[in-house]
Amino acid sequence: MPELVLPAALENTTLPQMVAHFALLEPLFDAMPDVVFFVKDHDARYVIANVTLAARCGFKDKRSLLGKTAAQVFPTRFGSSYTAQDEAVVRLNSRFIDQLELHLYPGRQPGWCLTSKVPLHDAHGRVLGVAGISRDLQAAEGTHPAYQRLAIAAKYIQDNYAQPLKLSHLATLINMSVAQIERYFHKIFHLTPRQMLLKTRLDAASELLASELSITDIATRCGYNDHSAFTRQFKATVGLTPSQYRALLHPQVAQTGDAAEKV
Repeated sequence: MPELVLPAALENTTLPQMVAHFALLEPLFDAMPDVVFFVKDHDARYVIANVTLAARCGFKDKRSLLGKTAAQVFPTRFGSSYTAQDEAVVRLNSRFIDQLELHLYPGRQPGWCLTSKVPLHDAHGRVLGVAGISRDLQAAEGTHPAYQRLAIAAKYIQDNYAQPLKLSHLATLINMSVAQIERYFHKIFHLTPRQMLLKTRLDAASELLASELSITDIATRCGYNDHSAFTRQFKATVGLTPSQYRALLHPQVAQTGDAAEKV
Protein backbone atom coordinates (compact mmCIF):
# COMPACT_ATOMS: atom_id res chain seq x y z
CA MET A 1 0.00 0.00 0.00
CA PRO A 2 1.51 3.38 -0.98
CA GLU A 3 2.44 5.72 1.84
CA LEU A 4 -0.22 8.30 2.63
CA VAL A 5 1.29 11.65 1.60
CA LEU A 6 -0.58 14.94 1.79
CA PRO A 7 -0.46 17.34 -1.19
CA ALA A 8 1.67 20.45 -0.69
CA ALA A 9 -1.50 22.56 -1.00
CA LEU A 10 -2.79 21.06 2.26
CA GLU A 11 0.31 21.82 4.28
CA ASN A 12 0.27 24.70 6.74
CA THR A 13 -3.46 25.46 6.48
CA THR A 14 -6.20 25.48 9.10
CA LEU A 15 -8.25 22.36 9.84
CA PRO A 16 -11.44 23.82 8.27
CA GLN A 17 -9.45 24.59 5.11
CA MET A 18 -8.10 21.05 5.06
CA VAL A 19 -11.58 19.64 5.58
CA ALA A 20 -12.84 21.73 2.65
CA HIS A 21 -10.10 20.27 0.43
CA PHE A 22 -10.74 16.69 1.57
CA ALA A 23 -14.48 17.15 1.06
CA LEU A 24 -13.83 17.45 -2.67
CA LEU A 25 -12.54 13.87 -2.59
CA GLU A 26 -15.47 12.43 -0.66
CA PRO A 27 -17.39 11.23 -3.76
CA LEU A 28 -14.30 9.32 -4.87
CA PHE A 29 -13.78 7.62 -1.50
CA ASP A 30 -17.53 6.98 -1.17
CA ALA A 31 -17.30 4.91 -4.37
CA MET A 32 -14.65 2.57 -2.89
CA PRO A 33 -16.32 -0.22 -0.87
CA ASP A 34 -12.96 -1.73 0.17
CA VAL A 35 -11.43 1.56 1.39
CA VAL A 36 -12.11 3.45 4.63
CA PHE A 37 -11.21 7.15 4.60
CA PHE A 38 -11.44 9.67 7.44
CA VAL A 39 -10.18 12.96 8.85
CA LYS A 40 -10.26 13.64 12.60
CA ASP A 41 -9.67 16.73 14.68
CA HIS A 42 -7.17 17.26 17.49
CA ASP A 43 -9.44 15.36 19.89
CA ALA A 44 -9.69 12.34 17.57
CA ARG A 45 -13.29 13.16 16.57
CA TYR A 46 -14.42 12.49 13.02
CA VAL A 47 -14.83 15.56 10.81
CA ILE A 48 -14.93 13.57 7.55
CA ALA A 49 -15.84 9.92 7.00
CA ASN A 50 -16.74 7.98 3.87
CA VAL A 51 -19.79 5.75 3.47
CA THR A 52 -17.74 2.57 3.85
CA LEU A 53 -16.62 3.62 7.31
CA ALA A 54 -20.17 4.55 8.27
CA ALA A 55 -21.44 1.14 7.14
CA ARG A 56 -18.73 -0.64 9.16
CA CYS A 57 -19.94 1.24 12.23
CA GLY A 58 -23.60 0.42 11.57
CA PHE A 59 -24.67 3.90 10.41
CA LYS A 60 -26.79 4.55 7.33
CA ASP A 61 -25.65 8.18 7.11
CA LYS A 62 -21.95 9.00 7.33
CA ARG A 63 -22.83 12.33 8.97
CA SER A 64 -23.84 10.34 12.05
CA LEU A 65 -20.13 9.71 12.69
CA LEU A 66 -19.16 13.37 12.80
CA GLY A 67 -18.12 14.62 16.22
CA LYS A 68 -17.62 11.09 17.57
CA THR A 69 -14.42 9.17 18.30
CA ALA A 70 -13.65 5.62 17.16
CA ALA A 71 -14.09 4.47 20.76
CA GLN A 72 -17.70 5.67 20.62
CA VAL A 73 -18.68 3.92 17.38
CA PHE A 74 -16.64 0.70 17.28
CA PRO A 75 -16.83 -2.26 19.68
CA THR A 76 -14.57 -1.76 22.70
CA ARG A 77 -11.94 -4.24 21.55
CA PHE A 78 -11.38 -2.22 18.37
CA GLY A 79 -12.49 1.33 19.12
CA SER A 80 -10.33 1.95 22.19
CA SER A 81 -7.26 0.82 20.28
CA TYR A 82 -8.04 3.05 17.29
CA THR A 83 -8.61 6.09 19.49
CA ALA A 84 -5.38 5.47 21.42
CA GLN A 85 -3.60 5.31 18.09
CA ASP A 86 -5.19 8.61 17.01
CA GLU A 87 -4.10 10.23 20.28
CA ALA A 88 -0.57 8.99 19.72
CA VAL A 89 -0.50 10.51 16.21
CA VAL A 90 -1.65 13.87 17.62
CA ARG A 91 0.37 13.99 20.83
CA LEU A 92 3.54 12.39 19.53
CA ASN A 93 3.33 13.90 16.03
CA SER A 94 3.89 10.40 14.68
CA ARG A 95 2.89 8.52 11.54
CA PHE A 96 1.45 5.02 11.23
CA ILE A 97 2.06 3.59 7.78
CA ASP A 98 0.68 0.27 6.52
CA GLN A 99 -0.29 -1.02 9.95
CA LEU A 100 -1.93 -4.44 9.73
CA GLU A 101 -5.22 -4.35 11.64
CA LEU A 102 -8.22 -6.55 12.28
CA HIS A 103 -11.53 -4.82 11.50
CA LEU A 104 -15.18 -5.78 11.80
CA TYR A 105 -17.16 -5.97 8.57
CA PRO A 106 -20.92 -6.11 7.92
CA GLY A 107 -22.37 -9.08 9.77
CA ARG A 108 -19.66 -8.51 12.43
CA GLN A 109 -17.21 -10.70 10.54
CA PRO A 110 -13.55 -9.87 11.21
CA GLY A 111 -11.23 -9.04 8.32
CA TRP A 112 -7.75 -7.68 7.70
CA CYS A 113 -6.76 -4.27 6.40
CA LEU A 114 -3.70 -2.05 6.07
CA THR A 115 -4.09 1.32 7.79
CA SER A 116 -2.08 4.52 7.45
CA LYS A 117 -2.51 7.66 9.57
CA VAL A 118 -0.64 10.96 9.35
CA PRO A 119 -0.80 14.16 11.44
CA LEU A 120 -2.18 17.38 9.93
CA HIS A 121 -0.19 20.52 10.74
CA ASP A 122 -0.85 24.25 10.78
CA ALA A 123 1.58 26.95 9.64
CA HIS A 124 3.44 26.72 12.95
CA GLY A 125 3.87 22.96 12.84
CA ARG A 126 1.21 22.29 15.45
CA VAL A 127 -0.83 19.14 14.96
CA LEU A 128 -4.43 19.95 14.07
CA GLY A 129 -5.75 16.46 13.52
CA VAL A 130 -5.34 13.15 11.73
CA ALA A 131 -5.97 11.94 8.19
CA GLY A 132 -6.20 8.21 7.58
CA ILE A 133 -7.02 5.49 5.10
CA SER A 134 -7.52 1.73 5.46
CA ARG A 135 -7.50 -0.70 2.54
CA ASP A 136 -9.13 -4.10 2.88
CA LEU A 137 -6.95 -7.12 2.24
CA GLN A 138 -10.03 -9.14 1.44
CA ALA A 139 -9.52 -8.08 -2.16
CA ALA A 140 -6.72 -10.63 -2.28
CA GLU A 141 -9.14 -13.40 -1.38
CA GLY A 142 -10.39 -13.78 -4.93
CA THR A 143 -7.04 -13.31 -6.62
CA HIS A 144 -4.54 -15.10 -4.39
CA PRO A 145 -5.12 -18.81 -3.75
CA ALA A 146 -3.19 -18.71 -0.47
CA TYR A 147 -5.22 -15.95 1.17
CA GLN A 148 -7.63 -18.14 3.14
CA ARG A 149 -4.86 -20.26 4.63
CA LEU A 150 -2.71 -17.23 5.40
CA ALA A 151 -5.68 -15.61 7.15
CA ILE A 152 -5.89 -18.68 9.41
CA ALA A 153 -2.18 -18.35 10.21
CA ALA A 154 -2.52 -14.63 10.88
CA LYS A 155 -5.43 -15.20 13.25
CA TYR A 156 -3.40 -17.89 15.06
CA ILE A 157 -0.61 -15.35 15.63
CA GLN A 158 -3.11 -12.74 16.83
CA ASP A 159 -4.73 -15.20 19.24
CA ASN A 160 -1.46 -16.64 20.60
CA TYR A 161 0.87 -13.64 20.61
CA ALA A 162 2.04 -14.32 24.18
CA GLN A 163 3.58 -17.62 23.06
CA PRO A 164 6.83 -18.10 21.11
CA LEU A 165 6.22 -18.34 17.37
CA LYS A 166 7.21 -21.64 15.79
CA LEU A 167 7.03 -21.41 12.03
CA SER A 168 7.12 -25.20 11.76
CA HIS A 169 3.88 -25.39 13.77
CA LEU A 170 2.34 -22.67 11.63
CA ALA A 171 3.36 -24.59 8.50
CA THR A 172 1.66 -27.73 9.78
CA LEU A 173 -1.45 -25.76 10.74
CA ILE A 174 -2.09 -24.48 7.22
CA ASN A 175 -0.32 -27.22 5.23
CA MET A 176 2.44 -25.06 3.78
CA SER A 177 6.21 -25.05 3.90
CA VAL A 178 7.99 -22.46 6.04
CA ALA A 179 9.39 -20.85 2.88
CA GLN A 180 5.88 -20.55 1.41
CA ILE A 181 4.52 -19.00 4.58
CA GLU A 182 7.24 -16.35 4.68
CA ARG A 183 6.85 -15.55 0.98
CA TYR A 184 3.05 -15.35 1.00
CA PHE A 185 2.90 -13.42 4.29
CA HIS A 186 5.06 -10.69 2.80
CA LYS A 187 3.09 -10.66 -0.44
CA ILE A 188 -0.36 -10.48 1.18
CA PHE A 189 0.21 -8.77 4.55
CA HIS A 190 3.41 -6.83 3.74
CA LEU A 191 4.90 -8.31 6.92
CA THR A 192 6.84 -11.41 7.87
CA PRO A 193 5.20 -13.73 10.43
CA ARG A 194 7.64 -12.52 13.11
CA GLN A 195 6.94 -8.88 12.27
CA MET A 196 3.23 -9.61 12.65
CA LEU A 197 3.91 -11.23 16.03
CA LEU A 198 5.91 -8.20 17.14
CA LYS A 199 3.21 -5.81 15.99
CA THR A 200 0.48 -7.82 17.71
CA ARG A 201 2.43 -7.87 20.96
CA LEU A 202 3.07 -4.13 20.90
CA ASP A 203 -0.56 -3.40 19.97
CA ALA A 204 -1.66 -5.46 22.97
CA ALA A 205 0.90 -3.72 25.18
CA SER A 206 -0.31 -0.29 24.06
CA GLU A 207 -3.86 -1.21 25.03
CA LEU A 208 -2.80 -2.68 28.38
CA LEU A 209 -0.87 0.48 29.22
CA ALA A 210 -4.25 2.14 29.71
CA SER A 211 -4.80 -0.15 32.69
CA GLU A 212 -3.19 -0.15 36.12
CA LEU A 213 -1.16 -3.27 35.44
CA SER A 214 2.54 -2.92 36.13
CA ILE A 215 4.94 -2.67 33.20
CA THR A 216 6.43 -6.00 34.25
CA ASP A 217 3.03 -7.72 34.20
CA ILE A 218 2.26 -6.21 30.80
CA ALA A 219 5.59 -7.46 29.44
CA THR A 220 4.81 -10.98 30.67
CA ARG A 221 1.29 -10.94 29.25
CA CYS A 222 2.68 -9.89 25.89
CA GLY A 223 5.19 -12.72 25.67
CA TYR A 224 8.31 -11.06 27.07
CA ASN A 225 10.08 -12.87 29.88
CA ASP A 226 12.64 -10.07 30.08
CA HIS A 227 11.24 -6.69 31.19
CA SER A 228 14.19 -4.79 29.74
CA ALA A 229 13.85 -6.54 26.37
CA PHE A 230 10.21 -5.48 26.23
CA THR A 231 11.12 -1.89 27.07
CA ARG A 232 13.86 -1.78 24.43
CA GLN A 233 11.59 -3.25 21.76
CA PHE A 234 8.71 -0.94 22.62
CA LYS A 235 10.95 2.13 22.52
CA ALA A 236 12.61 1.05 19.27
CA THR A 237 9.20 0.68 17.60
CA VAL A 238 7.08 3.38 19.22
CA GLY A 239 9.81 5.89 20.04
CA LEU A 240 8.99 6.00 23.77
CA THR A 241 9.41 3.66 26.70
CA PRO A 242 6.19 2.04 27.97
CA SER A 243 6.09 4.40 30.96
CA GLN A 244 6.55 7.44 28.74
CA TYR A 245 3.78 6.23 26.44
CA ARG A 246 1.48 5.65 29.41
CA ALA A 247 2.26 9.12 30.78
CA LEU A 248 1.38 10.78 27.48
CA LEU A 249 -1.91 9.00 26.89
CA HIS A 250 -3.05 8.38 30.43
CA PRO A 251 -1.21 10.59 32.94
CA GLN A 252 -3.60 9.67 35.75
CA VAL A 253 -2.68 5.98 35.31
CA ALA A 254 1.03 6.68 34.92
CA GLN A 255 1.11 8.33 38.34
CA THR A 256 0.34 4.95 39.89
CA GLY A 257 2.51 2.96 37.48
CA ASP A 258 6.06 1.74 37.55
CA ALA A 259 9.21 3.70 38.13
CA ALA A 260 11.01 4.86 34.99
CA GLU A 261 12.51 2.01 33.01
CA LYS A 262 16.19 1.63 32.45
CA VAL A 263 17.10 1.07 28.81
